[in-house]
Amino acid sequence: MDDDWEDLEINPTWRSRAVMQAMGGWFLSMITHAAAIVVLALVVNPEPIRVVLRELVADPLPERDEDILKIDLDDQLLPSQELAEAASAAVEGDVGPANSAVVGGPAGIGGVSAPRMDAAVLDQLADEGLSVDSPTFDVLPGRRLIVAVPDSALGDPRAIVKDYQQAMDLITQEILNMLYQSKVLVIWCFDQSESMKDDQQEIRQRIDRVYVELGIEDGTRGDALDTAVTSFGQSFAVHTRRPTHSPREIRQAIDAVPVDPTGKEMMCDAVGLSIAQFRDSARRTDRQMALILVTDESGDPESNQSRLEAAISEAKAARCRIYVLGREAVFGYPYAHMRWLHPQTAVTHWLQIDRGPETATAEQLQTDGFHRRYDAHPSGFGSYEQTRLARQTGGIFFMLPSLEVNLIGGEKRHYELDQMRPYLPDLRARDEVMRDIAKSPLRAGLTRVIYDLNPYVPEVAKIIEMRVAFAPQPDNFVQQARLEMAKAITYLAYLGNVEEGLKKMAPDRRREIARRWEANYDLFTAQVIAYQARMFEYGAYLEWFLNHPKQVPLTKPPNLFLSHWQVRTRSEILVPEKSRPYIERATELFQAVIRDHPGTPWAARAEIELARGFGVELVEVYDAPRPPLPPGVVPIPIPNL
Repeated sequence: MDDDWEDLEINPTWRSRAVMQAMGGWFLSMITHAAAIVVLALVVNPEPIRVVLRELVADPLPERDEDILKIDLDDQLLPSQELAEAASAAVEGDVGPANSAVVGGPAGIGGVSAPRMDAAVLDQLADEGLSVDSPTFDVLPGRRLIVAVPDSALGDPRAIVKDYQQAMDLITQEILNMLYQSKVLVIWCFDQSESMKDDQQEIRQRIDRVYVELGIEDGTRGDALDTAVTSFGQSFAVHTRRPTHSPREIRQAIDAVPVDPTGKEMMCDAVGLSIAQFRDSARRTDRQMALILVTDESGDPESNQSRLEAAISEAKAARCRIYVLGREAVFGYPYAHMRWLHPQTAVTHWLQIDRGPETATAEQLQTDGFHRRYDAHPSGFGSYEQTRLARQTGGIFFMLPSLEVNLIGGEKRHYELDQMRPYLPDLRARDEVMRDIAKSPLRAGLTRVIYDLNPYVPEVAKIIEMRVAFAPQPDNFVQQARLEMAKAITYLAYLGNVEEGLKKMAPDRRREIARRWEANYDLFTAQVIAYQARMFEYGAYLEWFLNHPKQVPLTKPPNLFLSHWQVRTRSEILVPEKSRPYIERATELFQAVIRDHPGTPWAARAEIELARGFGVELVEVYDAPRPPLPPGVVPIPIPNL
């Protein structure tokens, strides 16, 4: 990293250190071509792989809520292309009434042009040979503009607060410190997603306290503090015709923030547009600027890729500090899922939201060994874009640690500062981070592993996405089970090749200087071996179940019916002669991760993997029939968060 974080609590100081020269890129080329050959062999012609089905031993799947089968997979959990395509192409880039002047998309506002990507940076990166064969990822670097940081100080990328009240108290103190120097213009920029309505109202109710603390609560004691309100979803809206120091007008503006049904959060666009909209007003009245971003998501990936550096540049040019009220990012994974119960059909939907990762690119496996991840494993940091916005502009990222009620797979963990210090995310510009990854055999090789085991790539999903819910009808079950048993054979060969590639990276692991990447290698190796054990157990259990079907009633009182067979985890294994060597190696490696990286997300992830067990079983799941909607009743659409 270009610089380390010296203190992660409120009011940190920063220091820089040089990074050792990265190793040569020959190993990346070797891994790239080897993996490409493996993928082609597995996808195009799996026939040569001959394994007797009875040799497969089943390993347990992670336990899932029984309402998983109520998810409308076709509508809400289709394979996302964002992880594979977010960086595939550069996005090129008069305010109306006071309560909702909407600007559609990235076109700009008030004559301010939307930020554009620097084509020279893209060309330079392409020349450095960062592209690799399919299935893989494309890298779209952000634009890097050198502008003086406000007050020549970097901000705090991680200030943990217990609730909005504490965050508001700290923001009030920040504003007060600015008021000691000159007048201030504060812009509140709200996320329009449905999940943010309660948060907006809580902040609205606490706005008065800010003005009370500053001694200007009635709006008649001068105009030292002016306020503007904007919001964003798929488009951008301005809710104050001009900056105001009237608390009543501010509350009305917050009430005018709409709900955007698209689920798009063009966060970086909105930050740049908000500052551009009010920058001239601040200059005319000789005011300092501060923008307070309020959101529970990490923003649209495409917008983040193309607009982050331009938004930072806009803030620096306006000497505007950015403060973020946000949530903790998911560890090495872009998404989280929120549980939503349809009020008419009683169907539970798992709605995907952008909630990470904490780094410039995903640094963890996107699969849990059977399918794409559905956890919300905490990373200890905010999302990369939000923490970089705060850090580069002299602001603060306030991380709200409270666990949302409907967050699926969420955990409440607190990682201590001293333990996390060696594992800080690299918050340099994305193009700089990616260049260093490309130069390092270990980092490039691990990045390749992530994307070669990426279930969001359709070609890869055909191999590594295993079924975990089976039909209750015998004929359908047999067909599904035999298909999954054949897939397990191919997946085992795929994982075996990945393990061999990881073994070849071991010398580079010993030369790596970043603890974060050392931990990545250690955890990846343990997971890939564990997933092979679980594939043996998975296939073996399906074959066992075909020969020893469980007898259960089709219905249960009062009105339940057999909905499906669900794969669950267990400690018992079926074929120890096949899976035991993998289990022993994986267990030893997971324990080493816990020992060598204590108090970190890597150790916590290793503990979870061990707790899952290595065996599987099928359990019956019952459901109640869902009556059709009355004639003429229009179903409520599924929201996009």
